Amino acid sequence: MTENVVLKSKAGESLNESSGRVKGVTIVKGIVYGNVARYFGKKREDDGHTHQWTVYIKPYKNEDMSTYVKKVHFKLHESYANQNRIVSKPPFEITETGWGEFEITIKLYFMDQNEKPVTIYHVLKLFETDPVSKTINIKKNIVSEFYDEIIFQEPSPILQQLLTNTRQLTLGPYRHETDFEDKKEQTLSSIISAKNKVKQEIADMRDKLNQAQEAIAKYKSELYKLDSNVALI
Repeated sequence: MTENVVLKSKAGESLNESSGRVKGVTIVKGIVYGNVARYFGKKREDDGHTHQWTVYIKPYKNEDMSTYVKKVHFKLHESYANQNRIVSKPPFEITETGWGEFEITIKLYFMDQNEKPVTIYHVLKLFETDPVSKTINIKKNIVSEFYDEIIFQEPSPILQQLLTNTRQLTLGPYRHETDFEDKKEQTLSSIISAKNKVKQEIADMRDKLNQAQEAIAKYKSELYKLDSNVALI
């Protein structure tokens, strides 16, 4: 996945009359989904909850998703009184309290009802595990969010118009909890470093193989000389 929204459309696009879709057009919308969580400081006496958390889905760029998203369905754990939450306008998020982690289903419905809904699964994160000591830090504020893309292949003319005419979500700076551009650079750097390491290991193995082949050829030559000397005796 890339960290930038990609918009691709071909000139001279034509309408597929049988399906009501615009042929040759692919529109990609970058999204960010996940959750943030805050520790209360102690367990609540009435229900045993330890955290307040917010699960959300939002655009990667500063644009109003409600232009093309009709509603978002968040399905929580069955232990919640109302596990099905519907949000029909930004911000598309749900704030709750709890004590445990579980999988949340996020389902997006679009303004064009002929477009199939998109389902995303997110595991609610409340705790941070130290990678070295393996201990759980319950007091740390948690951010667990991810970048993804929704790909619209040959959308309907109406949906195409909605997707390409979004308005700004905010007038001020638009930021995410995670610096995805920095994350992209780090990922690319890690990939390049890994590729260089593999190349070096391959080169080292080739050198060892050449040395082994030279040693084998040398031993064969010596054995041939020994056999020749034995034959002359």
